[in-house]
Amino acid sequence: MNDQVLQRESIIKAPLEKVFDFFSNAKNLEIITPPFLNFTILEQSTPKVQKGTIFTYRLKVHGIPIRWKSLIEEWVPNSHFVDTQIFGPYKKWHHLHTFKSVPEGTWMQDTVNYRVHMGILGHWLTGRWVRKDVESIFTFRESKIQSIFHA
Repeated sequence: MNDQVLQRESIIKAPLEKVFDFFSNAKNLEIITPPFLNFTILEQSTPKVQKGTIFTYRLKVHGIPIRWKSLIEEWVPNSHFVDTQIFGPYKKWHHLHTFKSVPEGTWMQDTVNYRVHMGILGHWLTGRWVRKDVESIFTFRESKIQSIFHA
């Protein structure tokens, strides 16, 4: 089964350093995650986010409580970082966050490669539903980020 890919781009009207700083504070992930997920960070393995930091989260997907553990696989300040799922609702989750300074502020791109459990059967049973959920999460996230930086 091939990975599913979601890619989103946006321009944030704020300097690159300020935007990357926002993403360097893990608590801000709770702010930009839709409330219906009841997302909470339970643990962070290092005081500051860096390569090798491991997070443990609690959330609810359609009312079902889930634990998610992720690793910061790459961390290049003011450029990009990658978080990957160690344990959680997906067979695979690889999320590249890219940032570039542009005349309007900061260009940001999210590229998520994900795969559901149970191979082709899992994709056939849940693929569209999961895709809709992932798109909804990133639509909320983009709107929230825009409101924070354009307030």
